[in-house]
Amino acid sequence: MNKIYATIHSIADEAKGTSYVIRRLYEEMVNQGHQITLVDADYQAGISCPQFSQSFAAGLGPAKLGRSPLMANYLNRQAKAGEIKLLHNHGLWMMPNVYPGWVARKYNIPLITSPHGTFAKAAWESGSKIKRLFWPLLQRPALMPTVCFHATAESEYLDIRRMGYTQPVAIIPNGIDIPQGFSKQPSALKTVLFLGRIHPIKGLDMLLDAWSHLESDFPDWQLKIIGPDNVGHLADLQALQRKFNLQRVILGSAVYEQQKWQEYHNADLFVLPSYSENFAMSVAEALACGVPAVVSKGAPWQELETHNAGLWVGIDSLSLGIGLRALMQKPAAELAQMGQNGKQLMCDRYSWQKVACMMAELYSWVLNGGSTPEFVRLD
Repeated sequence: MNKIYATIHSIADEAKGTSYVIRRLYEEMVNQGHQITLVDADYQAGISCPQFSQSFAAGLGPAKLGRSPLMANYLNRQAKAGEIKLLHNHGLWMMPNVYPGWVARKYNIPLITSPHGTFAKAAWESGSKIKRLFWPLLQRPALMPTVCFHATAESEYLDIRRMGYTQPVAIIPNGIDIPQGFSKQPSALKTVLFLGRIHPIKGLDMLLDAWSHLESDFPDWQLKIIGPDNVGHLADLQALQRKFNLQRVILGSAVYEQQKWQEYHNADLFVLPSYSENFAMSVAEALACGVPAVVSKGAPWQELETHNAGLWVGIDSLSLGIGLRALMQKPAAELAQMGQNGKQLMCDRYSWQKVACMMAELYSWVLNGGSTPEFVRLD
């Protein structure tokens, strides 16, 4: 395959699912023999980077913009030398997501754009005043060379069309690792787990409201909410915990790597009440660990119901509570079977090997033409 350059703001932030999935995608593609260079603008001393990556330090300016003249100059040099045959940018709203569009237009290089949830209504409406200026002045013009969009789910395809873009859209899900060597640790209580960013968009206020109607009915269950505190939202949850006088709610800090996978394996049920998600890696990770899930319709996980691996519920505390109650009262053996159904789904559809093959097929089609891949939408 011709030389592919992929761009992202950062591959070092473990708290962000996008950093993880992009790194794993290209690790698998390189393992399959493809020539990939992954470029980011968040160099951090001591962080291990793949051999196929180029990481550049940020320059002067607000951290939210991630400005990196070093990254911009590198892409320009490589394009001028004829090294770049295709650019694939992951994410929006930072300067490292603008540079690829500039380079693609200047050197007539095909550009693929992966919004990774940034076109969702909730994400768009939550933007700052700076975002409203950034879009018409920088981000929208940088998307003009895009020849194909990449969506991770049908809902994101619809978001792209709602924004008015008519280019082809490839629907390729994120992949997932199936962790090995873990077992459930003994506990006196069964656990409902949320693991992710503690942020208002995650709907954790709804979750605590729903739990307030469940806690007394299920004395053998506890709720664990684990993740990094974003925008000080943890204090809001602590206030709700006091308001509802919740006794079996644990609010924990972020966990990574082995500790993260152990938390999944210790859980009996996973919950994601989010208002808006592009893919929701945490759901895929929970299913990969054999844990059934209750997920709001803010995330594209209707497969939970089609594969009997959990419930897909409305985005409100009543629907969430009904869903949790329905699964919490099931026998342990039935919950375990639902978890195994989810794990099988992950193995069958979301393996990194399959996802990497789909992305390679997309790149070949964009560069060489031929038959349209079955996962590409032209309508």
